[in-house]
Amino acid sequence: MVTFESRLKGMNKQEIIERFISYVTIDTESDASSDTTPSTAKQWDLANALVEELKHIGLQDVTIDENAYIMATLPSNVPHEVPTIGFISHFDTTPDFTGKDVKPQIIENYDGKDIVLNKAQNIILSPSYFEDLLLYKGQTLITTDGTTLLGADDKAGITEIVSAMEYLVQHPEIKHGKIRVGFTPDEEIGRGAHKFDVEKFGADWAYTMDGSQVGELEYENFNAAGALVSIKGKIVHPGYAKGKMVNSMYIATDYINSLPRLETPEHTQDRQGFFHLYSVTGEVDSTQLQYIIRDHDKEHFEARKEMMLKLADELNSQLGQPCVSVEIKDQYFNMREKIEPVMHIVDIAQKAMQQAGIKPLIKPIRGGTDGSQLSFKGLPCPNIFAGGHNFHGRFEYVPVESIQKAIEVIINIAQLVGEEKQ
Repeated sequence: MVTFESRLKGMNKQEIIERFISYVTIDTESDASSDTTPSTAKQWDLANALVEELKHIGLQDVTIDENAYIMATLPSNVPHEVPTIGFISHFDTTPDFTGKDVKPQIIENYDGKDIVLNKAQNIILSPSYFEDLLLYKGQTLITTDGTTLLGADDKAGITEIVSAMEYLVQHPEIKHGKIRVGFTPDEEIGRGAHKFDVEKFGADWAYTMDGSQVGELEYENFNAAGALVSIKGKIVHPGYAKGKMVNSMYIATDYINSLPRLETPEHTQDRQGFFHLYSVTGEVDSTQLQYIIRDHDKEHFEARKEMMLKLADELNSQLGQPCVSVEIKDQYFNMREKIEPVMHIVDIAQKAMQQAGIKPLIKPIRGGTDGSQLSFKGLPCPNIFAGGHNFHGRFEYVPVESIQKAIEVIINIAQLVGEEKQ
């Protein structure tokens, strides 16, 4: 087996940095309120650039459809039949924080001390708060300037996939089967896999490069749903309101306080589920509460949804009128049930990490990836680290060495699968 050197022959660190920066400086923020795919026109800017880059590095069958889903092929270079595998990342960034005018900063040979992101605004990335920084002393970090997110979620993943494919094209002595590459829009608003054509992709299985720190390997994620709680009140003149006014905001408060207070994101970890109230808009006449519901356990997940519905019924019964209604929509499910029957795909990724000198960190995702939806569409798809930290905000950063390690893992997976015979 050809070994992959961490120095990346023919691909130096500066080239990786430049590729990553070329992606993150293109604004690709998605928009949940939009009905189009992609949800924002500016996502096309990076999508079209990626199509040209994939052609330039030598991939074949490069396509982009009317919804900006990108696919490409690295043909097999082995004489025997082996499984077709895929690598997938998303090019949108979250609407939680602005991704416009990203100005990356390069921190060479990080010394383990505070990093001043923005002196004028006193924005500091500190290991006293973000302890993971200390894992990367002596490495090269890419940070924000404190005013935007970085976009390592998931442009680090794109960098890794493109760089790995380029390396394999340039090094035909590395034997591998057919590899498919896929890049998606709108993952950050839960739609990344909605219009992904699994049949067209044609892989036996795939990996999303969308995790965080080096070593993360995940095949469990939340079952997820969104809930809209609508409360109707009655507005009358407050001077004449006795026995007539119904203040929807008080009813909303009762609803909020009736859910388990400790089963919220700030009080849970690991496989513990939660109710998350993320938006309240209200007046006397009408109030809306928006929740997300999360749980790894399917039965607990269903029980959480049932609790929210029953609570509405109980309040309506107490009030003697139908003031509270709840609309719940499932978003995605735990891919564990689809991955466990094909656990060898996780084993391969684990072995690929070990070959790269990485200790695999197998843990449940407290969130979701395109892979969860894709797994239920017939494409088993565990998640592998992309290397970034503190996603979705101004303190986001990624060590360049972590990107290099992810590239190494992709190449190792390609080699391992290339050795299999069907």
